[in-house]
This record gives sequence, structure tokens and C-alpha cells, in this order.
Amino acid sequence: MASEIHVNDIGTRFLVTIKDDGTVVDVSGATLLQIIFRKPSDTVMTKTGTLMTDGTDGQIYYDAILGDLDEVGNYKIQGKVTITSGTFYTDIQTFKVHCNL
Repeated sequence: MASEIHVNDIGTRFLVTIKDDGTVVDVSGATLLQIIFRKPSDTVMTKTGTLMTDGTDGQIYYDAILGDLDEVGNYKIQGKVTITSGTFYTDIQTFKVHCNL
């Protein structure tokens, strides 16, 4: 993620790593890759994630498009994947979206 995110930014990359008990989960065979956002208004957005590499690093990402970051304030983010051994979620992280001049 960028060092400071602003309302209506486009192209900001959100990267999450899927882990199970601290160990990276191989998500190369995932049937579901999602990144879930909760806006300051409590609106939930679920976006399709993309493998960062081949999936063995457990990393998925999503690049923001117009309308994603349309509120100033604190957002929450969580990754979710489904693989043959189960469904895994990342820890919930928080980031702030700042206003523009």
C-alpha cells in the first residue's frame, strides 16, 4: 500500500498474505480469492483478488478502481481464500483514507 492513501485514489495496490498459525498458505490452487473491505460507513465491498506470483507465497492483491476509496476515514481489510484443505482468512488490518485539498 502507498504511504498515504487519499479519497478517490485509483490504482492503490492492497496486498495480503494468507497464513495458518503463522505459516504461509500455498494458494496456487485456490478456487476463491477475495479481498474484503469495510468502509468507514460500515459498507462492505468484496473484491476479487489476484495471485501476486504463483501462489506459493500466499500473497494476493487488489488494485483500487474508481469508487472504491470514496470515503474519508478508517477502512478495514481482510483477505479470504478457498483451497482444497479449507477456507482461510487473513488478520484484519486497518488503513486510513485521507481527504484531498
